[in-house]
Amino acid sequence: MEQKATTYRVSGGVAWLALSRPHRHNAWTGRMHAEYRWCCATAEADPSVRVIVVHGDPEGNAFCVGADTKALEGHVERGAYSDGLPDKVADPGINPNPLLHADFAWQLALRVPIVAAINGACAGVGLALAAFADLRFVADDATLTTAAPRLGLPAECGLSWILPRVMHRMVATDLLLSGRRFSGSEAVGAGFAISGGDRTQTVERAGAWARNLVEFASPSSVIMTKTQLSNDLVHNDLASSVREADLLLAEAMKSADYREGVAALSQRRGPRWSSPG
Repeated sequence: MEQKATTYRVSGGVAWLALSRPHRHNAWTGRMHAEYRWCCATAEADPSVRVIVVHGDPEGNAFCVGADTKALEGHVERGAYSDGLPDKVADPGINPNPLLHADFAWQLALRVPIVAAINGACAGVGLALAAFADLRFVADDATLTTAAPRLGLPAECGLSWILPRVMHRMVATDLLLSGRRFSGSEAVGAGFAISGGDRTQTVERAGAWARNLVEFASPSSVIMTKTQLSNDLVHNDLASSVREADLLLAEAMKSADYREGVAALSQRRGPRWSSPG
């Protein structure tokens, strides 16, 4: 796919996915949406990729400021919403649970974790993208907002469902109803993200976390645990979660990753994983 709104590269098991429309502060368009899904599907299909880091432009001016204002003006003229997507877009995700196959919930269905490095302004659909990531690092001085209330719109892209589950519920309610701006530091305090320091450090810290996962975490363990987290979030009760864990544990103890993990621990060395990501 020709990329005009994103960049994608793989290094050392980490897929680096940049939202790249710096002249528009990475404002979201149908083109960016299609490219983003294609990048994630490409990473999902590449056994060398263990984790995705998504970030904004290198200068740190923005992560994603939400929908492009020109697109918003077009919606006003039409009196209806259009996502601007082509008829066919990539459909990433291996978890078959139908509850996970909607924007941006499909991120939870991926084999690989997504780490969002919020290294600048983040609003609207950009906030939804980050909220459905598996882990978030945020620059302390980044500015975030749900944006929708100040445009006369409802909470978009499942934010009313995900925000109260990934941060303190009272804060989520405040942000969803008021649309006020909040800082990266407040997002950290509310449990939404991990402090990334300044805007350059945020991408570096997200990358360091990703490289640590590649080196020390078993590929099969990451896949199983990510699936557990997604299933528990959308449908499992406590007893179902325990039963699923028991079944996975029984299978995992027969695996090469388990044997290697035990060997590395007993020999006091780093693991040498052989299973695909």
